Order: sequence, then C-alpha cells, then structure tokens
Amino acid sequence: MTTDQIYSEIRKKGSMLCVGLDTDYAKIPECVKAGRSVSEAVLEFNKRIIDATAPHCVAFKPNLAFYECLGTEGLTVLEKTVEHIRLNHPGQFIIADAKRGDIGNTARMYAKSYFEAFDFDAVTLSPYMGSETVTPFLEYPGKFAIVVALSSNPTSVDFQTAVKDGKPLYQIVMERMMEISTPENMMFVVGATKADKLKEIRSFCPDNFFLVPGVGAQGGSAEEVIANGANAKGGLLINSSRGIIYASQGPDFAEASAAAAQILIRHRANAGV
Repeated sequence: MTTDQIYSEIRKKGSMLCVGLDTDYAKIPECVKAGRSVSEAVLEFNKRIIDATAPHCVAFKPNLAFYECLGTEGLTVLEKTVEHIRLNHPGQFIIADAKRGDIGNTARMYAKSYFEAFDFDAVTLSPYMGSETVTPFLEYPGKFAIVVALSSNPTSVDFQTAVKDGKPLYQIVMERMMEISTPENMMFVVGATKADKLKEIRSFCPDNFFLVPGVGAQGGSAEEVIANGANAKGGLLINSSRGIIYASQGPDFAEASAAAAQILIRHRANAGV
C-alpha cells in the first residue's frame, strides 16, 4: 500500500482513525462468549467490531500480545482476523503492533513473518538496538516500518526525552531513521498524550505519517493531535483501542463501537481532509 492510497482513503472517508484490536477475552461481552471457545469468541468479536467500524476508519491495528498469549490458537485468530479484513474491507491499512527490535537475521525473519506469512502492511518497531533492526523491513515495496519515537505511556520520559547535543533522544532517533528511509516506507509512533510536542516534531519531520496512540482511554485529545500534528494532506493515523472496541458490554457492542468511532472522526475539521 502506498501513502497516496492511504491519503485517498482518508479523503474518501473524512477520517484518519485507526482502530486498535487489543482484544482481551476477559472484556468481551458475554453474548459473544456464550457457546464459543476462547479463540472462537475472540475471532467473532473481532469480525463484528471490524465490520461495524470499517466505514469510519482507514486502518486496523491488532496488538500481537493479545493473540500470542493464546498460543497457537491465538496466532490462528490473528491470521484469520487479517484475512477477514483483506476479504471484506480491502482498502484498510493493517498494522502489526509488535514493537519488535532485534538485529541481523532475526530482524529479517520478523519482517518475513509479518509481511509475508501474515500479510500486514506495516509493523511497529523499537529502534533501541540501532538502524540494523529496521533496515530489513524497508526492503519490502509497499510495506512500512513504524518506529517508536515518542510514546504515550508516562514512563517514556525515562529515555525518550533525554537530551544529547541539544536534541532529545526521540529527535535523534527520527532523524537517523529518515536518513535510511523515505516517507513511502517509514512512519513514526508519536503519542497523543504528548500533543504539545507534535508541532515541534512535525517541523523537522514534515512528510512522514505519524501513528498516534493514546486517544480516548489514555486521555489524549484528537483535536489537539490534529491541530498540532497534521501536515498538508493529513499525515496522521489516530489510534483508539479500548474506547472503541469496548464501548458496550451488551448485545449492541458492535453498533456502540461504530458510534464511538463516528464521534472520534468528527474531530477532523482542521486536518485538511
């Protein structure tokens, strides 16, 4: 998938929303669990959420931890979730939220896993071990590495904002990543709870997409993200997970998720889409 194709979906839907599929069996409505195994319930829940929210979003982001914890059955659910999106909603951008970060052949095997075996469009990566943890992911045309720059969790300040030679670490990371990539294969994670930093980050990174988690349950503001982080075309994938997929515990859970998604995309007015 190219950036032009993503921008086209953003313009068509008037949305920069990414729905995070952080599907926790303990939080799935009882009406979905009834008569189903754990893996069956997770997959059914995902399908219902995907079908309800697809008209209102441009991307889905399964968080791999919620599938890997189920063992081999969880990996099957992950595979079938991606297949469901591809078959029924082919315009969607699909992100593996894996935050992998390893060197050499290991990174190459991770890239093969997510881009070939599972057919994701992008994968989130931790760059702590250096550029060689990222370069294998840049070898796939139409695929994206999404490098963690400034995350939304409170303890990100332990390392990410440390200053060296007058620059915060996240800026050093982003500038190095931009040297080895293009906006056609590199995105960055910039947390919504750091919205005050978005304008500064956009000034030295004008063209790359930002994946912005932290809107909704974590307290981030979609309005602030758009006002500070959008570029001329939009350039944002604004993620919400719990605030959308767990909008209701009743039989109307899918309809409630669609309504929650619609509320978020109303904040697009200043985004240039």
